[in-house]
Amino acid sequence: MKQQATGADAFAPFQQALSEGWTKALESLQQSAVQGASAFNGGGMPLWQSPPAAKLPELPKVSIAPEKLQSIQQQYMAEATELWRRGLEARPEGDKRFAGEAWGSNPLAAFSAAVYLLNGRTLLSMAEAIDADEKTKARMRFAVEQWMAAASPSNSLAFNAEAQKKAIDTQGESIAKGIQNLLHDMKQGHLSMTDESAFEVGRNVATTEGAVVFENELFQLLEYKPLTAKVYERPFLLVPPCINKFYILDLQPENSLIRYANEQGHRVFVVSWRNPDESLANATWDDYIENAAIKAIHLVQEIDGSKQINALGFCVGGTILSTALAVLAARGEKPAASVTLLTTFLDFSDTGILDIFVDEAMVAYREMQLGKGGLLPGMDLASTFSFLRPNDLVWNYVVGNYLKGETPPPFDLLYWNSDATNLPGPFYTWYLRNTYHENKLAKPNALTVCGEKIDLGKIDIPAYIYGSREDHIVPIGGAYASTQLLPGKKRFVMGASGHIAGVINPPAKKKRSHWIREDGKFPKTQAEWLAGATEHPGSWWTDWAQWLKGHAGKQVPAPKAYGNGKAYKAIEPAPGRYVKARA
Repeated sequence: MKQQATGADAFAPFQQALSEGWTKALESLQQSAVQGASAFNGGGMPLWQSPPAAKLPELPKVSIAPEKLQSIQQQYMAEATELWRRGLEARPEGDKRFAGEAWGSNPLAAFSAAVYLLNGRTLLSMAEAIDADEKTKARMRFAVEQWMAAASPSNSLAFNAEAQKKAIDTQGESIAKGIQNLLHDMKQGHLSMTDESAFEVGRNVATTEGAVVFENELFQLLEYKPLTAKVYERPFLLVPPCINKFYILDLQPENSLIRYANEQGHRVFVVSWRNPDESLANATWDDYIENAAIKAIHLVQEIDGSKQINALGFCVGGTILSTALAVLAARGEKPAASVTLLTTFLDFSDTGILDIFVDEAMVAYREMQLGKGGLLPGMDLASTFSFLRPNDLVWNYVVGNYLKGETPPPFDLLYWNSDATNLPGPFYTWYLRNTYHENKLAKPNALTVCGEKIDLGKIDIPAYIYGSREDHIVPIGGAYASTQLLPGKKRFVMGASGHIAGVINPPAKKKRSHWIREDGKFPKTQAEWLAGATEHPGSWWTDWAQWLKGHAGKQVPAPKAYGNGKAYKAIEPAPGRYVKARA
């Protein structure tokens, strides 16, 4: 009995400290409800740096039912007691950050990681248990996840057992190299995710042979050299997102969607967006629709001499392309025989994690800041998207680059990901309010673009709609929602993986799967659609290629030169100047 009492006395200070932490944890969670959304403010600048005129959102009311709180507290105390009992024999489990041998052989580091994981699980349980609206709960989950990612003991040299071991093994060379990496990244202005010196646009990425055949202040139009003796009579235009550069569709010959379309016998044209500088600080959504998307459509028609084209839009490029087709439909034009939409929002009802950033206060602040002119820096957007997956896209590289002194290996996709693009302020704020915030694009005649009322229901053409199952930027439900808006004959395909890896999935790799529903039914939700779908191994590209051929017309001799030999001739080799401009 005396020994038991002594053990209890020894544990009492630890137990008291745990109990006192609950009040602070609850207060912290309440603050997180707002800070989780405003920490990046949709683009990197903390809301607390806003000018005095920017109105801060009111702190939402947050509470946890006493019985839920008691259950979480009891669970926490039980697990904490067990950790305390095991002491330096405790081991972190189920997290790849602490799976290395060095963590198992360093008791202090292992114990700190185990305590960290317990605290993280408990805070997530509290975030799930609160009584609040769904947006507030999502913001709190996001805030807790950001804290968990940033507070990991693996991020500190004082606790990272692997970094400590490497420093000893290299006699401090890894620390010196880490400092060099840090200084390098500070100079270049962003965290290195890959060895950027290994790539150059036009040399070993974006290498498909072609030429620039038109340019204006917003874009260059690229035409690619045919790879077949005959091409389909309807040319093919790709509209990539202006938030990133087009060469995600042309990274390497073996994973280039552009080259693949070329090999299938299409005459391929691509919009290469200009990376905006101050001369485009006042460019609007209407400018991008009229003077870029619509202009590109008409150019391809004129160059090829075809009444109709086939068109593809990727992500925001799909939103821009669809808006352009709706404007043209309102003008009585039907320039496209078919449209392909890859991971594209038309209905912004389900924007996933991005919804936590968008509310009236945030949108109004951005309009005040950029609505009349200015540029949204590309790195602001890049940082926001990276922090949607902080362990994989931020702290993983902090640990590797700075604590371990490693140089990340060359990876073309991550090189592209680091090649940021700016956005004109008026374009960005219009897009933010009318799509993400008010979802007007999905409502017939709710928007006027280029002087025309927008009704997506007038885009009465065949549509191939693709969504990625694990996409965190355009959730699969958001991609599927386009099936409910477009009236023409549709084909919806779901691919495995995420926003980029799901799209860039060449058949030769024989990776991942895709799902198709052959009965032609499009129920209201993606979950209902999936219940009647069949899984097929490998890439969706082959299915899409077969579908596109059905809308491409007959085959004709491939052109011998770029452009049409009259008004439009080769200006410079692909990929052109615009894509090489750095933000």
